[in-house]
Amino acid sequence: MSYLLSMLLAVATPAADNTVEAVTADSGWTGTGELGMAMARGNTHSESLNTRFVFQREDARRKHQVRASGLRTRSEVTAVYEEDGEPETRAQITANRFDVGASTSIKFDPRRYLVGAVRYEKDDFSSYDYQGTASVGYGHHFIRNDTTTLLTEIGPGYRRADTRSRGVENGPLLRGLLDFSTRLTVTTTLVNTLLVEAGDANTYAQNDFGVSVAMNASLALKAGFQARHNTEASDADVSRTDRLTTVNLVYTFR
Repeated sequence: MSYLLSMLLAVATPAADNTVEAVTADSGWTGTGELGMAMARGNTHSESLNTRFVFQREDARRKHQVRASGLRTRSEVTAVYEEDGEPETRAQITANRFDVGASTSIKFDPRRYLVGAVRYEKDDFSSYDYQGTASVGYGHHFIRNDTTTLLTEIGPGYRRADTRSRGVENGPLLRGLLDFSTRLTVTTTLVNTLLVEAGDANTYAQNDFGVSVAMNASLALKAGFQARHNTEASDADVSRTDRLTTVNLVYTFR
């Protein structure tokens, strides 16, 4: 994780180029909503639902963003539930988590800005029952034009987390964000966002990669891959890394 943070620090150094375009008018609230669902019947029974919403508003001096995502899966699980020792197959919740966050930026100029961010997540099947963070930092746009955006953010923060086995932990952290998007064709867009929250007790990293293909001005199909990693686990049987592959329908709010 120190390597990832070193990369974020390196790219946070201002560079001289003319690829950052200024926002001069209030855009109003715009955003996207994603929805994906999978259902299996027959030899197996399972249902899975994932959602994601991102809304933002920007003018010449400020930018505000709110976001939320969720995942819930129910599957048939064969196990011993009663004292008789006989295995049974029952429907169980096998994934259940949600994540909400918000940020506000104050711009020094079209390239540089001060950002404050908060994030809260709850996961019933992770090492942590919940994690909440708040941070302030410096943001820098390296590229911002009609087709491509590249920005980084870095700064100190504070985390409060319930570790299930060790109780509640509190402590400082260093937050880094690398956000990249580019339009490959008129209808195809590639996005990748890397978030790192590094602290003494745990380092959390999340990477979201996606490719979306627009069907019209409002609807698109998006294939995505998400990886979430905690350096500390509450139990040896708990995986430190969760991976999620999705194909979602995306609606753009304008």
